[in-house]
Amino acid sequence: MKITSAAAAAIGSPSVLAARVVPVVAVLTLVGVWNRTLPIIVELVVVVLLAASVLAAVHHADVVARRVGDLFGALILAVAVTVIEVGLIITLMISGGGSTSSLARDTVFAAVMITCNGILGLSLMLGALRTRVAEFNPEGTGAALATVITLATLSLVLPSFTTSAPGPNFSTPQLAFAAAASLILYALFVFVQNVRHRDSFLASPPPRRNAADGQDDGDDAHAEIPSVRAAQVSLALLTAALVAVVGLAKVESGTIEETVAAARLPQSVVGVVIALLVLLPEALAAARNARRGRTQVSLNLALGSAMASIGLTIPAIAVASIWLEGPLLLGLGPTQMVLLALTAIVGTLTVMPGRATLLQAGIHLALCAGYLFLAANP
Repeated sequence: MKITSAAAAAIGSPSVLAARVVPVVAVLTLVGVWNRTLPIIVELVVVVLLAASVLAAVHHADVVARRVGDLFGALILAVAVTVIEVGLIITLMISGGGSTSSLARDTVFAAVMITCNGILGLSLMLGALRTRVAEFNPEGTGAALATVITLATLSLVLPSFTTSAPGPNFSTPQLAFAAAASLILYALFVFVQNVRHRDSFLASPPPRRNAADGQDDGDDAHAEIPSVRAAQVSLALLTAALVAVVGLAKVESGTIEETVAAARLPQSVVGVVIALLVLLPEALAAARNARRGRTQVSLNLALGSAMASIGLTIPAIAVASIWLEGPLLLGLGPTQMVLLALTAIVGTLTVMPGRATLLQAGIHLALCAGYLFLAANP
């Protein structure tokens, strides 16, 4: 016998209760540990609270998202994740000084590679395992991929070839142009996705599977739209969780950098860690939708996260660079540009037919694995 979502809400599942308690506990912990030297046990507690706050933030963003609808909901999720990402980047750049001048580039590029290969490949794999062939709308998915590739090229590739400033840097006017172009392209995509051509980004209803097949018909059929009050509470808790994430990241910034240095890993690994942390909830949401046969929603989450990571992070970092010390290195190196170009080509060939098998999923996952390996072993 199934418990309806209304009854579950009244009882209060452990995950929902945790999502409500964690932001409050995290904020109180932040107040208690701010500007203090912490023993190792407390550091571990802070790390656990940091990860839990990220999950809680996306949970509450999802509650608000369900109140406003699927597509606007995906936008809210992407913006929430981007706020966390920008907060982590800026706090680490402030504490690290000149040694973190490439952190924004490393984090944004890591987010692009993880979403366009890791999350996308995982979504296609789960969809193909469920129905042999994962189907999606090539028009909307292709438009999202084209926007991601354009944003990545404008913000991460061109700085390696411009000549107005030495090194892989933009000059101030070039950085302003890249930031404005990124923001405008992202806003245009959001308008097209949510208003002008929203049908191109909507998933068709998944086939119902009965108990005779040994599978249920998915939890989405039983999901209810949250009330206005529930959405307002989640909005307040979302704000608290975001404050906690940024503050606790500041507390742990020195430990993160010391750990990476002690392991003799490249500084770019810090960017990978940030991207993995902030994208974990998106990966879980994408996998959940793919298992339910909603491949289109999974791809919307993956590519929307990549797009927000560039379209919102680069403008925010450009503004923050006014008071940040040291240069802002944005240009990718040769190895990274090769991986980005390969991702663009493979991604285009994957989305054009509107359907994918385990082979396409395996190719994207192999690209993600190759990127992660080369990030630690350049």
